[in-house]
Amino acid sequence: MIAVVIPAHNEARRLGRCLRAVLIAALQAQQSGYRVEVLVVLDRCSDSSAAVARRFGVHVLEVDAGSVGMARRVGAAYMVERGARWLACTDADSRVPGHWLLSQLACSAEVVCGTVHVEYWQPWHTAALRQLYQSRYEAREGHRHVHGANLGVCAAAYERVGGFQPLAAHEDVQLVNDLQASGAQIVWTARHSVATSSRRDSRAPEGFGDYLEGLQAHI
Repeated sequence: MIAVVIPAHNEARRLGRCLRAVLIAALQAQQSGYRVEVLVVLDRCSDSSAAVARRFGVHVLEVDAGSVGMARRVGAAYMVERGARWLACTDADSRVPGHWLLSQLACSAEVVCGTVHVEYWQPWHTAALRQLYQSRYEAREGHRHVHGANLGVCAAAYERVGGFQPLAAHEDVQLVNDLQASGAQIVWTARHSVATSSRRDSRAPEGFGDYLEGLQAHI
C-alpha cells in the first residue's frame, strides 16, 4: 500500500486544494493497480481543518504535538501499521502533480527527494527576491534539496533509521541525512515538482516562508 501523509496546523484555507491534488495522484496510482490511502495529521488545529479533511473522505488523526516532525512521525507510524510499503509526504499548503506517486515509484529507489516551485508569488515578494531565489535553486536532476512537501521513502528504509525525529523544524533533512548514512539508495529528481505556498505566515518555524524572508533580508 502507498500512504500519503500530510501534517496540518490550522490549514483550512489551503487543505482542500492540497487534498484535491493528492486524490488525483492517488487515482492515477490506483488505476495502475496500487492501493493508496491518504492521512491528514491534524496538529493542534483550532479551525475547520478537520471538517475539510473529513469532507474528502481521507484518514484523519488528531494530535497535540505542536511539532511538524512529531506529526509526520505519528502519521507515518500509523500508516506503516496499516500496511504501508511506501510513504509519500507532502504539506497541507502544497499541490502535487497528477503523476506524483507513479513518478516516485518509477525511480526504483528507497528514497525519492523531489523539488518544489512557487505557484503564486505574493505581491510583497519583489522581482529581486524572485531572481535571487531562482539563482540559488537547482530545479534539475541530481539536485540536493530536501522538502517535506515532496518526499517519498520505502517504509522498510524509513523504519531502519528510526523514522522522522520529533523536531520542530528540518525533520525532513534529518531523515534524509539518516537515510544517507544508512546507505539507502536515494534519487534526487525534478520530474514531479510540487507547487508550494510563498506565504509569510508559514506554519513551521525555519520553513520555506522563513527561508524566503531570509533571502529578502539579503537584498
